[in-house]
Amino acid sequence: MEVVSLFDYLGRPAGSELGSKVNKEAQRMGVSYRTKHVSNPKWSGNIHCYPRTFLDLYFKNRQGNGTYNNKLPF
Repeated sequence: MEVVSLFDYLGRPAGSELGSKVNKEAQRMGVSYRTKHVSNPKWSGNIHCYPRTFLDLYFKNRQGNGTYNNKLPF
């Protein structure tokens, strides 16, 4: 299963607010994630990497009221 960071998925920094929302939803749904350490001029610390399928569904199914279609293929 391919796991990617939000930065790699979005092609830009996600920011702490969006990162927290994604992490909260992943935990609520029981989606496991991996952490990895990143160090560059803009950021140094641990980041979360999520299954690409989870991120696809998370961003595809976002609704204006903050709820999500929680059907995952795994």
